Amino acid sequence: MRKFKILIFVLLSALFVSAVVGTIFRGTLKGFGVPKIAIVKVYGVINSSDKVVKTLDRLEKDRSIKAVVLRVDSPGGVVGACQEIYEKVKEVKEHKPVVASMGSVAASGGLYISVGATKVVANPGTITGSIGVILQSYNLKELADKLGIKVITVKSGRFKDLLNPFRKPDPESLKIIQELIDDSYQQFVEAVAEGRKLPVEKVKSFADGRIFSGRKAKELGLVDYLGGLDRAVEVARELSGYPNAVKYEVKEKKSLIERVVGKESSSVKNIFKALRGEVEEVKLMYLLN
Repeated sequence: MRKFKILIFVLLSALFVSAVVGTIFRGTLKGFGVPKIAIVKVYGVINSSDKVVKTLDRLEKDRSIKAVVLRVDSPGGVVGACQEIYEKVKEVKEHKPVVASMGSVAASGGLYISVGATKVVANPGTITGSIGVILQSYNLKELADKLGIKVITVKSGRFKDLLNPFRKPDPESLKIIQELIDDSYQQFVEAVAEGRKLPVEKVKSFADGRIFSGRKAKELGLVDYLGGLDRAVEVARELSGYPNAVKYEVKEKKSLIERVVGKESSSVKNIFKALRGEVEEVKLMYLLN
């Protein structure tokens, strides 16, 4: 029995040492491997920036990564999240080239995060543009009145419940919201102007929410090259100075619940939120609508 315990201890110790040595070995070699062009995917509505920012931060420090291709297929998303990704893209391009590759759709917030890149590549038929801000909420006052539902609101200030769905919005509340929208819109315009080196007034001339094809966007100065992902990788190789760099597709790390129930785990999370009585928050969006 004692020999068995000793054997188990030796095996566990060997596994532990092997894991530590492997980690150190990989860390030592990091940056000295084959030159790579990293492909980071940003797909769907951008509700959070955490995963993308962390990935870009890791790639920025990895010396084997000579350039990054940001593959964007998104109609946009939450203002704050889009701005954080945009700022991180700008930071990374100070150390290595970043090429935005627009897929089927890279509109509103999808365009926002793209213009921070060194160069932008879009398909001729990519849907982009939609520069603007939107905030939507339901108003249920009339329905509540018909059903005899009375909602009691206790608040700290007059404008604390600006978009309370159970009361008619007053002009002053809507004015405050409009000022918020206008300020966020101005930030969007300035980001596009800065990223694409265009005059603010020129950007404003087409920043009214309209959408464009990739070809039209190139005419407007929002896009540098027409083509797909392969063209974007070619551009990244040219900019990096490593023509033989290999493509490296960054895999998204999934949480345990995502691995168990798949990508639709957000729906499961929403169910749990509803069961806890949590109300979905109103979000300011850079979103194609």
